[in-house]
Amino acid sequence: MNKLIYFVDDDKMILNLLEYTFKGRDDYDVKTFRTGENCLAAMNEKPSLIVLDHNFVIENTIYSSGIEILKKIREVDNNVNIIMLSGEDNEHVIDNYIKCGVTKFIVKNSFFIDSLIESIKDFFNQPN
Repeated sequence: MNKLIYFVDDDKMILNLLEYTFKGRDDYDVKTFRTGENCLAAMNEKPSLIVLDHNFVIENTIYSSGIEILKKIREVDNNVNIIMLSGEDNEHVIDNYIKCGVTKFIVKNSFFIDSLIESIKDFFNQPN
C-alpha cells in the first residue's frame, strides 16, 4: 500500500511538527501544504491519506475552511482517506465532517500527536 501522506495546515509550527514526527517513520512519504490550493494542485500524486486542518487564516487563499477543501478534494478523489485536525471540539463541526466522509476527527489538544500517530498506524495496518 502506498504510504504517501499529505499534511495540510496553515500553521508552520504544526506542519514542522508533523513532518518531523512522520517523515521516515514506517516508510511514510510526507508532503506538507499550507493551503488547500497547494494540496489540490498535488492530488495527481494520489496520496493514501490526507491530514487536514479545520481553520485556515492565510490571506489571499480561496479556501478558508477545511470543509471547503474537503469538498474540493472529494471532487478530485472521492476515495482518499482524510483525517481532520482541529482545535475546535464542537459536536456540530465534528458531525459535519463525518457526514462529508472523513475517516477520523482528532481534536488538537495536548495529546493530539499521540492520537494521530496511532490513527495513521492503524490506517496503514488495515487489510487491503
